[in-house]
Amino acid sequence: MIQKLIQKIQKLEAPVVVGLDPMLNYIPDWITKRAFEEFGETLEGAAEAVYQFNKGIIDVIYDIVPAVKPQIAMYEQFGIEGLKAYQRTITYAKEKGLVVIGDVKRGDIGSTSAAYAAAHLGKVKVGGNFYYPFDEDFATVNPYLGTDGIQPFLDVCKEEKKGIFVLVKTSNPSSGEFQDRFIDGEKPLYEIVGEFVNKWGEQVMGEHYSYIGAVVGATYPKMGEVLRKLMPKTYILVPGYGAQGGQAKDLVPYFNEDGLGAIVNSSRGIIAAYKNEKYQSFGAENYADASRKAALDMIEDINSAVR
Repeated sequence: MIQKLIQKIQKLEAPVVVGLDPMLNYIPDWITKRAFEEFGETLEGAAEAVYQFNKGIIDVIYDIVPAVKPQIAMYEQFGIEGLKAYQRTITYAKEKGLVVIGDVKRGDIGSTSAAYAAAHLGKVKVGGNFYYPFDEDFATVNPYLGTDGIQPFLDVCKEEKKGIFVLVKTSNPSSGEFQDRFIDGEKPLYEIVGEFVNKWGEQVMGEHYSYIGAVVGATYPKMGEVLRKLMPKTYILVPGYGAQGGQAKDLVPYFNEDGLGAIVNSSRGIIAAYKNEKYQSFGAENYADASRKAALDMIEDINSAVR
């Protein structure tokens, strides 16, 4: 799957992933009204609005970006109906040829971790049949529990030729409370995690890059530069561009000399672009067209900096 992601990035010249993190207040009233007319002001109605909103965006970006990244919490808040919308979103995105990164941030040990890996990347056996429950191409994983929590994902990645992105240095302001702490006075925790990611990645290599990637926030370019050197064969998923303060010029250290090695995420900056003054001329009726224009602007911005 890492090869498919790289090929799509190269073909489209777009090292970009669109985060499908819908909140109800992002969704134009006409979509919500239509969903509520059919299902009422219920969890099912909310989930239908979310799916239709996503579908509209996918329809206008699938030919210009290689991947989407649905954040499962935005769906889980609507319970079982929300999870159905999450699954429908994944299925539709894959039908359109997009690579899907499930932003699930799972992390546990033993059989629990194995169950998470099966749910999101692998398959489960029911009687004499096998099923792929969510069937994302990649999933985000929390490494806090150590190798015990990661190994089940590595096993599934080997079997299914899929991948994970391990949280190494996140973009949120308080990430340093733990991630920046020096261990034994020698190096910060995020560097140690980066070293483990590099080691884990050696078990599941593609042609040039590992199936095991890392999450490193755009808001910390100096740390990104260090981690890029520690993980030369690791693809880096970079959140924090745009709305969280990361700028295109900050992204240069995340890429390798081959122009590859990183894919940059933007969520509300694209999916809620019609609410931004820059794109408000599109209006709520044409929210998806605003998202496409915002995605194109992001691609141009990143490419101009990286090149």
